[in-house]
Amino acid sequence: MTHAAAPDAEPADAAPSAGRPAERRVRLVGPDVVRALALAGVVAMNYHGYLNGSGAAAGRGASLPERWFDPWNGVLSTRFAATFVVVAGIGVSLLTERSRAAADAAAITDHRWRLVRRGVLLYAGGFVLDWIWPGTILFFYGAYFVAGALLFTLRTRWLVMIGAMAAVAAAAIEWWVQVRRSDGRAVGWLTDPRTLETTSPRGLVLDTLVNGTHPLLPWLAFICAGMVLGRSVRTAPLLRLAAIGASVTALTYLLNHTLTNGRAGDTVWVTVWSTRPFDRGLLYTVGTLGSSLAACGVVMWAAQRWASSPVVGVLARAGRTTLSIYLAHVLVFRVLVDRTGIVDASGLGAALVFAVGFWVVAVLAAAWWVRVVGMGPLERVYRRFGG
Repeated sequence: MTHAAAPDAEPADAAPSAGRPAERRVRLVGPDVVRALALAGVVAMNYHGYLNGSGAAAGRGASLPERWFDPWNGVLSTRFAATFVVVAGIGVSLLTERSRAAADAAAITDHRWRLVRRGVLLYAGGFVLDWIWPGTILFFYGAYFVAGALLFTLRTRWLVMIGAMAAVAAAAIEWWVQVRRSDGRAVGWLTDPRTLETTSPRGLVLDTLVNGTHPLLPWLAFICAGMVLGRSVRTAPLLRLAAIGASVTALTYLLNHTLTNGRAGDTVWVTVWSTRPFDRGLLYTVGTLGSSLAACGVVMWAAQRWASSPVVGVLARAGRTTLSIYLAHVLVFRVLVDRTGIVDASGLGAALVFAVGFWVVAVLAAAWWVRVVGMGPLERVYRRFGG
């Protein structure tokens, strides 16, 4: 299980319509700062999960931090990754806003193919990376961008409907799986397709759509929400958005407690109303989306409020290179832990120290790189291929 940083979908300047020069627009710093800060959580959850293995899961007698940072069932599990997907959706809307506003068919087609190329690159690259970092989200991001390419011209109400349908469909599939299991019937062909069939096309498709670490059902809801938010992010009441998101998340936990209290033996019922990420119930999707919107609202408001701060500047520049930083955090772990054994401590504390140390160094190095060299190394390849 792992999370990944979102590749940047938003251009530094708005893209021109076909045959006409673009009016330059100042890049929003808010989404970049969200990426940089969420990356700290991504690295912490990954390092904790990989460094401690099955021992990373919190059980009886675990402390509150251990329960929260449980990579599989904890409160923080997958929330940082979901925030990146929401920001990716914001980036899709910012990238395509001029072509949509002008109803420029040529520019819309160009943006559609640009997103498809980026998606294909991420999907293929993520599939390769999965060999050394199992569970990486990169090829799921590829699927998100391909979906975004198909959806970005739809009206807002259709994006909301599609996102809601993805959430409901994921919950319905999980309910069906639990019912089948309770009847003693086999469901491995759906729940473990790549385990059963190694890397067959069928297994890969089911993994991407239904069963992987971050499948389109329900994660399509997060990118659709980001695309909706991106259409009004320049004028949205960000603190109000944060308050609504936090309230929605709190409500999902209240409903979970109310609906499942005293029914621990009813596996189907508990799973359907679960807030655990890999149960993929409706309360999980809604609650995770709420927390992602709350984080985006608070961080983007603060980034706008203190836009001239050097700290915001450093985070914004680092946020433009999260793809490179993400790959670096994989390589650093494999070298320092697996190859050289320099890092051999275990436990949540060791994982957090390792993650924070890496994040601080990586953010400062990335900010320097962007200021002195320009675009990050992987971002340069990504843009060269994807446009």
